[in-house]
Amino acid sequence: MVGNIIEWSVRNVFLVLLGTFFVVAWGVYAVLKTPIDAIPDLSDVQVIIYTEYPGQAPQVVEDQVTYPLTTAMLSVPKSKVVRGISNFGVSFVYVIFEDGTDIYWARSRVLEYLSFAANRLPENVRPSLGPDATGVGWVYQYVLVAKNHALDELRAIQDWFLRYQLTATHGVSEVASVGGFVKNYQVTVDPRRLQAYGISLKTISEVIASSNRDVGGRVIELTETEYMVRGKGYLRGISDLENLVVKAHEGMPVLLSHVARVELVPDERRGITEFNGEGEVVSGIAVARHGENALNVTHNLEKKIDEIAPGLPEGVSIQPVYNRSELIHRAIATLNEVFIEQIIIVALVCVVFLMHVRSALVAIIMLPIGVLIAFIGMFHLGINSNIMSLAGIALAIAEMTDAAIVMVENAHKHLARLAPDESRTEAVIAACKEVGPPLFFSLLIITVSFIPVFVLEAQEGRMFHPLAYTKTFAMAGAALLSITLVPALILLLLRGRIPREQDNPLGRIMIQLYRPVMARVLQWKKVIVMVAIVVVGITVYPALKLGTEFMPTLNEGTLLYMPVTLPGISVTKAGEILQTQNKIIKSFPEVASVLGKAGRANTATDPAPLEMTETIINLKPESEWRPGMTIDKLIAELDQVLQMPGVSNAWTMPIKNRNDMLATGIRTPVGIKVFGKDLGEIEKLAKQIEAAVKTVPGTSSAYAERTTGGYYLDVEPDRLELARYGLAVGDLLSVISAALGGEMVTTTVEGRERFGVTVRYPRELRSDPQAIATQVLVPTMGATMIPLGQLARISLVKGPPSIRTENALLSAYIFVDIRDRDIGSYVTAGQKAVREQVQFPPGYYATWSGQFEYMERANEKLKVVVPITLLMVFLLVYLNFNRLTETLIVMLSVPFSLVGGIWLMYWLDYNMSIAAAIGFIGLVGIAAESGMVMLEFLDQAFKDVTARREAAGSKVTVEDLYEAVVQGAVYRIRPVMMTIAGSVVGLLPVMFSSGTGSEVIRRISAPMVGGMVSATILTLIVFPAIYALVKEISIRHSLKAEKMGGLSS
Repeated sequence: MVGNIIEWSVRNVFLVLLGTFFVVAWGVYAVLKTPIDAIPDLSDVQVIIYTEYPGQAPQVVEDQVTYPLTTAMLSVPKSKVVRGISNFGVSFVYVIFEDGTDIYWARSRVLEYLSFAANRLPENVRPSLGPDATGVGWVYQYVLVAKNHALDELRAIQDWFLRYQLTATHGVSEVASVGGFVKNYQVTVDPRRLQAYGISLKTISEVIASSNRDVGGRVIELTETEYMVRGKGYLRGISDLENLVVKAHEGMPVLLSHVARVELVPDERRGITEFNGEGEVVSGIAVARHGENALNVTHNLEKKIDEIAPGLPEGVSIQPVYNRSELIHRAIATLNEVFIEQIIIVALVCVVFLMHVRSALVAIIMLPIGVLIAFIGMFHLGINSNIMSLAGIALAIAEMTDAAIVMVENAHKHLARLAPDESRTEAVIAACKEVGPPLFFSLLIITVSFIPVFVLEAQEGRMFHPLAYTKTFAMAGAALLSITLVPALILLLLRGRIPREQDNPLGRIMIQLYRPVMARVLQWKKVIVMVAIVVVGITVYPALKLGTEFMPTLNEGTLLYMPVTLPGISVTKAGEILQTQNKIIKSFPEVASVLGKAGRANTATDPAPLEMTETIINLKPESEWRPGMTIDKLIAELDQVLQMPGVSNAWTMPIKNRNDMLATGIRTPVGIKVFGKDLGEIEKLAKQIEAAVKTVPGTSSAYAERTTGGYYLDVEPDRLELARYGLAVGDLLSVISAALGGEMVTTTVEGRERFGVTVRYPRELRSDPQAIATQVLVPTMGATMIPLGQLARISLVKGPPSIRTENALLSAYIFVDIRDRDIGSYVTAGQKAVREQVQFPPGYYATWSGQFEYMERANEKLKVVVPITLLMVFLLVYLNFNRLTETLIVMLSVPFSLVGGIWLMYWLDYNMSIAAAIGFIGLVGIAAESGMVMLEFLDQAFKDVTARREAAGSKVTVEDLYEAVVQGAVYRIRPVMMTIAGSVVGLLPVMFSSGTGSEVIRRISAPMVGGMVSATILTLIVFPAIYALVKEISIRHSLKAEKMGGLSS
């Protein structure tokens, strides 16, 4: 069939070229329309349920909100894990779904189950779904900069102008505000005056709430004109609030100003931002919608910011501090550079080996068309252009021209010995048909060898599926072009005088060098095979020395510093620490800007407590760094100077952090989750584990969450005392939430802005337990006021600062940051230390998580995937040769190709990771392909010798075999070396790339380059030796049988 396609293509050149033109046009359209991103979106499908319960302690939030919600969500279809976080005044429930679940289907299912769960929640608590964004949705972050404006003014501009304008941008799910001060009207009551006038706190709240509304009174007609009636009652400032009548006392109105002080104050803050160590700022975070192209979203935001900038007050400007598009452009630039270098190198290989520019053009023309076919597949499957998908094409480029090179070389041979009266077309058809089918099969083997990568799932699957797709498309495109376009181009371009092989100086040199080597090979066949086996055996040593990791760290060009301090830290102290840290970081010459955030932004996608800091460090271009400085050295130096008492450091990168936090809840490379039923016991175990892992070499920092490190002031009602005064527990609790908590009673409407109004006791009356006990008054049935201390016990205790659950089980996390050690060996040592030093009581257990969790899952998959790959390659090789002996000889290339890959990784000090495993999987196909090409040539030469002997009526001798091996190997050295040189040299730009994303693609290409070098030795030396050995046995056997037959007769 392949031969028929080749013949048709040569006879219908115009149709082939026309089809090629359409493919090119289609490909160019696909390139222009394919969205661009830095890396594939690795995040799981998640739905966040966000519930605000203002002023409530984490334990109250857990019991009344998070627990009812998490238990309800456990039965949502396709949900994989349900995580709950109860912080002060807010609850987060993360429902993580199985791979491939549509996010909008997931959201509708969660909403459905939420409607049942909502009935179990306290009154006035309304859960809502978080934005339809992915875990890596934070694509753009900016700060508002102004010299002559206070932080409350800037926050008002952000909240009521900028936020809504930017949210309307296409592709933006939400814009979250963080930092600055939110304005709030606080009515600070005087309890003694309230007591004197007989006014309760509840009355004050009711008066304010009912006095803040506008109403409509339909219409009236005056002089044939319709007038709309409205009653105006909105509160518009402090004076309106002060003049509210609370009560009439002895015929005189009691105004709010008589019993309270009204002032503008900052609302309670759960998040602050600091810029460059220069002081607090107001910041905004743009979150991209699920499935949207990050580059388009950032461009749309930049356009919108330019559009609305003139509308900002004078002196206020927007300064971007994190922009994903910069990373995207750097990543794409790296791959574009690699592409150009690869195409030039492959073109040079063709020209040098063939010494005929028009012949080289066949391979050069085919290359970009193969790449365009890959883009067509990407576009129609909705795969972004990113580091991984483009790396797939980069890996394919090195191998795509193999078929074209061998076909052109074979056509050279046929056309060079063409008689004047013979047809060029027939000669081209014969040349292409001779090598076409095995070449098609060999390209198919490379294509098929990558298919098992599709079996990978979760984060590693999302990372490498684009690469496997594009490599498969590119190789399938190359296989198709090799039997259609290449034969047609050979007919068109190979005209005039075709240089003979002996005319090519490089060809002559290779033959002269290889011939004596071949003679020695045939002489020492058994020794060579034994040496090959020994070399494979010795390779076990570096293989065992290779470290393991899930993925090499992708340098995003931006660092994320995530220190954690002990819980219970005040906003003021958090701000001080943040400014000190930022000032130190900004003093480094490699740092361009620093934006620190302590606590959480006003979004469901950020559950960070106040003790957790996230600092984005933007770095200058590497050309401006100190000589010899690397990213790892910089992190080590920063870590050294940022050692503070009570602060545990962790270093990562923004996208990586968001992915890790979402997938496992762990923000460091290694994490340990402790599960149980009592937070006190869990904390005890977590501290023991923290102490155990700190002793393991390679630990940079270890921090166990303090599950009982929060500080509480408990007010325990005395039920007998309450009964004596005719009070219910609810009456007491409502006074606590209003007097101490500052209950928001209404919201003022001031143009486009909205500000809350709270009623609260003065600070001096709620600043310590003694004041609270004596000064906070509870009204009784008879309008008398009783001090709180007479009705309740007040005590200071310790409790949970925040509560984590996973699948409704209480949990605590231990975050472990490691340095100068691979994850695999670290976790093995860590598990041993924990087993020896920590005793778990019944009902408590720990699991190792973070990147280790992914690595374990991927390893399990690869144990199944690798044998399947080998079986598929074996079947394809067998289909080509239809003989078991030849198939087994080709399959020997697999262990020998691993030799070079393993040694090169060992010398480069690379760890074994999923990226390296993908490289080895790809190597299997390439090694089998080069083995097939050599074996095909040996087989062809042997068949020719056999045919000649049969024609002469004599038997094939061992000398004939050796002659055939020399003929097949030595005189076909040029195409064999061209395919190998194309593969190895073509991959060098990938292996030596240094831009963004190169960390991953270098790990994929290293095993392939090293493996191809050892596979070259195998192809040129070991293969002919094995072939000669195997064939020699059968020849000697047949000669012996003939001799025996002759003797018996």
